[in-house]
Amino acid sequence: MNYSPLVYALDQRNIAITGEGTLDGGAGPEHWWPWKGRGGTSPDNDQRKARAALGEMAEKGVPVEQRIFGDGGFLRPMFIEPYRSANVLIEGVTIINSPMYEIHPVLCRNVTVRNVNISSHGPNNDGCDPESSSDVLIDGCTFDTGDDCIAIKSGRNADGRRLHTPSEYIVVQNCNMKDGHGGVTIGSECSGGIRYVYAQKCKMDSPHLDRILRFKDNAMRGGVIEHVYMRDIEAGQVAGPAIEIDFQYEEGPNGPFTPVVRDVDVQNVSCRQAGSGMSLRGYRNAPIRDVRLRHLRIDKVSKPNVVENVEGLVTEDVKIG
Repeated sequence: MNYSPLVYALDQRNIAITGEGTLDGGAGPEHWWPWKGRGGTSPDNDQRKARAALGEMAEKGVPVEQRIFGDGGFLRPMFIEPYRSANVLIEGVTIINSPMYEIHPVLCRNVTVRNVNISSHGPNNDGCDPESSSDVLIDGCTFDTGDDCIAIKSGRNADGRRLHTPSEYIVVQNCNMKDGHGGVTIGSECSGGIRYVYAQKCKMDSPHLDRILRFKDNAMRGGVIEHVYMRDIEAGQVAGPAIEIDFQYEEGPNGPFTPVVRDVDVQNVSCRQAGSGMSLRGYRNAPIRDVRLRHLRIDKVSKPNVVENVEGLVTEDVKIG
């Protein structure tokens, strides 16, 4: 229980934000972002203490209504957050200067995000993060962000396992990704599971875009990520590995919950320049399974591939460097 998202809906149906105007969250080096270390951070406005307390409450099963923060906690709100809602349309608007995630549907069904332009370079400024939501279409959007352009999520640790609601049946298409940590990212909050994700016909290009397709998980998050399909992607330059599946994210293997990633199919992807072609890092006791890379071309790379603890890797017509 914290500051309200700037645009919020709870338990609603048939709702929309449309038009050609600009929504400005007013965040920047002097407002909101310093709470996460961007700009004028000091011990008097640092989120880390409250963030740790919130995580501890979740692990102990403290009821959500008793997790009260707000003034003095320095936890930033989301920009647009429909929660437990159905038939949601966000179309045509421009979003700038967000405190945290820009568009964050949680526990929603039938969500369309279409022709939205996002430019916000603050910390944790993800563009669109469907969380524990189903039947989501992200179409024709432009992302220029300070974190992942799109990050599909399903709850963090104990909360994700408590709700046990996967994100599923999600389509990303015809989007343009500029700056960001990943073009299409799965995780890191994925404890409730993520499945049936389709990404196609997107363009990605920026020296400040780190990856084309990114999975991030660890043994504290756990969860099952499966049935992820990407095709027909045109990328110019990305700074890191074009394809990354990483079980070493944050806590890495230090946890009791085994991460699962399986059935990932990537085809018809071209990239002019990347840090490397792929970085696939599973665990010996929990390998990444059944990754298929077909018709993948990366013209120039600066580092070799990394493949650790992967079973069922298939490459067909893959040309790297």
